[in-house]
Amino acid sequence: MHSVGKTLAAFALTIVAEAAQAGGPWHANEGNTRGWMLMSPAERIDHQAKIRSFTNFDDCRAYQIAHHKLMQERAERRGLTLPEHGHDVCEHLRPSGGHD
Repeated sequence: MHSVGKTLAAFALTIVAEAAQAGGPWHANEGNTRGWMLMSPAERIDHQAKIRSFTNFDDCRAYQIAHHKLMQERAERRGLTLPEHGHDVCEHLRPSGGHD
């Protein structure tokens, strides 16, 4: 049974890695996703897909704010302090002042 658990874990990691590579250059990870350690593997995949799906800055920002709030609440319940992240994943969607 122990080797079956290891095999399933390796398979799950492979699926997560493949899902992270499919669909764009940005990959969610512990270095760029607030509350990464508080998210399940499925939540991480869903979060990355959601971030990649945005085409509008305001929608992306609203989601990002809600995600940060949720992660902050989870951290507080566990007595943790979340690090601040400097990179804004929505910034590339900000209107650039007159360029098409």
